[in-house]
Amino acid sequence: MSLDPQQRAEFVNAYTRVLISSWSDEAFAARLQSDPKAALAEAGLEVPEGSEVVIVTQAPEGHQEGNLDVQVGLWEIGVATGRYEFHIPETPTVDAAELSEGDLSDVAAGCNYCCCPCCCCT
Repeated sequence: MSLDPQQRAEFVNAYTRVLISSWSDEAFAARLQSDPKAALAEAGLEVPEGSEVVIVTQAPEGHQEGNLDVQVGLWEIGVATGRYEFHIPETPTVDAAELSEGDLSDVAAGCNYCCCPCCCCT
């Protein structure tokens, strides 16, 4: 069963809440592992009673990690089979490297174009 555009948007929004919650809330991440149906329901993803939920933290071979189309397809398969697989990748890391002196001078060099009507840099 393919999701219509509204169902897809609702799923994507709820799945996004699951990802953000699992990355930012250790208690939620633990619940997602110990009681995935309840954790998913908290985020707005109701899984039917009697269904199997599998949480995958490393994308299987051939699946691009973070590919939303893959996850939508897995949800559609779950609707048809009763086996729901969710890919929950590790918390993404942000490169927090400091700016070099050259980067800072480029930023501080000023504006070469008018960025708003009240800008006085022209």
